Amino acid sequence: QVQLVESGGGLVPTGGSLRLSCAASGRTIDPYDMAWFRQAPGKEREFVTTIKWRGGRTDYGDSVKGRFTISRDNAANTVYLQMNSLKPEDTAVYYCAAGGLYNTAYRLREEEYTFWGQGTQVTVSS
Repeated sequence: QVQLVESGGGLVPTGGSLRLSCAASGRTIDPYDMAWFRQAPGKEREFVTTIKWRGGRTDYGDSVKGRFTISRDNAANTVYLQMNSLKPEDTAVYYCAAGGLYNTAYRLREEEYTFWGQGTQVTVSS
């Protein structure tokens, strides 16, 4: 129903920056909470950041606060993740997700995100 495609990943040195994009199709993502998760090899999937439907409140995982910024362009049906001051520990596959409909809860649980992209690889070299 909602297709999400991430792009913008790549190889970057420590301290560098990347901007990830999540392009949605099938329906507008305006009523959905959007989020980014990441998963490194051998590790559990980790919450990175979320932005409420229509561009409301944002929240960030402790490991990325002050370095990453989530935003959305509803006209373009696209969500972005600006990543600055990258560290090797940021190396992971980054996934875009959508969930809820005009959700009034403070924050969705991971399992409440219904639609997921295929991921884009981010590698930060030492």
